[in-house]
Amino acid sequence: MIKKQILKSKPVCKVTFGLSKKEVDGASKVNLVGEFNGWNESETELTKMKSGDFKIVLPLETGKAYQFRYLIDGNRWLNDPEADSYTPGKLGNELNGVIKL
Repeated sequence: MIKKQILKSKPVCKVTFGLSKKEVDGASKVNLVGEFNGWNESETELTKMKSGDFKIVLPLETGKAYQFRYLIDGNRWLNDPEADSYTPGKLGNELNGVIKL
């Protein structure tokens, strides 16, 4: 799940990133990894909701596109099915989701 809320007062978009309980398949931890955090695998952890879904809201600069992926329990990568597009990653054998603001 991706929701975009553009702020009128700043060149910023509040982006909600989320995965459903079904998508994470019993995971205990989900991290959002992408260009906005230097591809740091532990910096941006999603909050686990009572429903079992995971969510986080990030303020991102508008007028840009960002590549990203989710890291599930530190060992499984997942793309968001609602990404605006996909592009090959640096290793060439994976696809990164892209969000355009």
